[in-house]
Amino acid sequence: MSDSKSPPKPRTASSPVTALDAALSGSAAAPLRRALQLDALEQQLRPLLPPSLAAHCRLANVTADKLVFLVDSPVWKAKLRLIAPQLVELARSIGLSVTEVTARMQLPVPAPTGPIAPGPAKRPVSAAAREALRTILDTLETTPPATSPGRRRPR
Repeated sequence: MSDSKSPPKPRTASSPVTALDAALSGSAAAPLRRALQLDALEQQLRPLLPPSLAAHCRLANVTADKLVFLVDSPVWKAKLRLIAPQLVELARSIGLSVTEVTARMQLPVPAPTGPIAPGPAKRPVSAAAREALRTILDTLETTPPATSPGRRRPR
């Protein structure tokens, strides 16, 4: 029996597979493809947003009928809600069949947990400063606390 399949072509050194092509050809490529689609949609929608709002929100998801944006404060969430009808129309103009816009707060980015960089080295206290502090402490210990006329002195 003759095999109708042609043998696979050997890869040559002149045609390496890029990392993106390798990731998209694997079995776990669906999430990566979805992320690329969302990024392309955001690139289309971002110029249509008001510039002040565009700096504080980003497209997070598109479901069958909903655009979901992430915003970085409640103020921008309210502003996005105010222009939601215009966003629905803009999304429809680029071919999406959405009927509503949702905004969600983006969680704050946690501070790095790595080691803390050492600060500047502390200088030792001079003998004159140490003597001045001793004098002040001695003065505080020998001076009786001031009492007001209506208060009794503590025992």
